[in-house]
Amino acid sequence: MITLQSKVDLDGISAEAITKFMLDCADADYRRWWPGTHLAFHTIRRAPGEAGSLVHFDEYVGKRRLKFRAVITAAEPGRRIVWQMKALVRLPAWLILEFEPRPGGVHLVHTLRAGYAGFGRILDPLLRLYLSRDFERELDRHAHAEFPMLCDLLLKEKSQ
Repeated sequence: MITLQSKVDLDGISAEAITKFMLDCADADYRRWWPGTHLAFHTIRRAPGEAGSLVHFDEYVGKRRLKFRAVITAAEPGRRIVWQMKALVRLPAWLILEFEPRPGGVHLVHTLRAGYAGFGRILDPLLRLYLSRDFERELDRHAHAEFPMLCDLLLKEKSQ
């Protein structure tokens, strides 16, 4: 199993505000968050309670374009959201956002986890070719840039 993780402290915002944005996001909101880097994010099919909803992501992380569909496997507003990547079938790759309240804001943990259980682990080195150390650094820089921008966007919209 490969785990790429970033931790970001955000001031003046609540975990509930971030999870609400992520669960209700539309392409225009996503582009406004980080113009030119965030290209599309929208719900294709909504499920009751969010778990089971199918979403579409399209963004750049560094020079790499990430364009995929994902199924929400867990949605706990204010606590965490888990997306599992999907092609024709669900893939062994998850994007996880977890939140911990802290004085004056929230501690966000952004995790990309990919890999197989059991015997399938022998394929993990192939995944590491795609999820390289360079990509890991780019993803960490991306998370540390994007979430403060989201905080600023949500606070600006709240004050209007």
